Amino acid sequence: MRLHLTFATYISRQFLGCWFGVFLALIALIAMFDTIEIMRRGANIQAMSMANILTLVFFKLPHLIQKAIPFTILFGAMLAFWRLNRHHELVVARSAGLSAWEFLAPVLIVTILIGVIKITVYSSFASAMMFRYEQLENKHFPRKFSLATLSGKGLWLRQKVKNGHYLLHSPKITSPNMVLEPVTIFKFVNGDNFSSRIDASHGILGDQVWHLKKVGITSPNAPLRKLKNYTVETNLTKENIQDSFANPETMSFWALPGFISVLENAGFSGLRHRLYWHSQLADPALLCAMVLFAAACTLRLQRRGGTTTLIIIGVATGVLIFFATDVVYALGLSARLPIFLAAWSPALVGCLLGMALLFHSEDG
Repeated sequence: MRLHLTFATYISRQFLGCWFGVFLALIALIAMFDTIEIMRRGANIQAMSMANILTLVFFKLPHLIQKAIPFTILFGAMLAFWRLNRHHELVVARSAGLSAWEFLAPVLIVTILIGVIKITVYSSFASAMMFRYEQLENKHFPRKFSLATLSGKGLWLRQKVKNGHYLLHSPKITSPNMVLEPVTIFKFVNGDNFSSRIDASHGILGDQVWHLKKVGITSPNAPLRKLKNYTVETNLTKENIQDSFANPETMSFWALPGFISVLENAGFSGLRHRLYWHSQLADPALLCAMVLFAAACTLRLQRRGGTTTLIIIGVATGVLIFFATDVVYALGLSARLPIFLAAWSPALVGCLLGMALLFHSEDG
């Protein structure tokens, strides 16, 4: 297979133009529907202004666009190939001895580059915007869950209680019984007014309570109190502590491996974050599968009609692959499929099916 530079540049430019047009159209559509959804959620909140709604849409939009990029590749490729077919440019290319694979190669190369840029550059930007969106969402739509952060220095946890809140810190966590060694708790009342500090040799998460051992309690204008046992109320379980950690969507592609290591060393499951990281790696292959399906349904010249039917079949197949990815991803999250299989199988199967369709239509 030869790759003619001039022809490859022309095909690539045509594809990029169509893809970018579809990309902008989809951005506008997604922004409109997300604005309507946030307006619906904030309808009963008096403090929710239009400026707040648009700010939330602005910070969430990059993440939504990231999820929609496979659709933009599919529709952009179909539009580009349809236009080239309509103007008989592909007929001329075939008469010059070029096969479908030779004018499909530059499109696949450009698609792989888009996929690489998406996971190495754009995903970091989208994750930062999504992190800010979640902060604003928690501000405007308060949740009842506690906030937990895990780093190389241990666990930090913020828990609301009746008269205020407290911050809990422990540098070492032992699973599966959620044993913390040692434990430091800062209690606050009436907002951010410091109430007391509790130091314990270790703590164990029980039913709606932290059981602390060898406790020292320090309060303003009061002597140090030492106790063998002490309890602090909580509404947490190990599962919702883990759910309080940063969502993988809010973390940079480059930061995920380090966070997974910290998470698993602390005794928590890194399945959700590891699966998300592998699915990011598989994105270029998934985008190539979309191009192959677009080519299989639009490259073939239909002298007796049927082009519309093929296009509908192509769109339906691409959408099916996209949603099958979500189904397999859910199976991976439930640990019913291995991580590698859950993340990579939709993209690899899609590529193989697309190539099979092209071989059948081009080589019989």
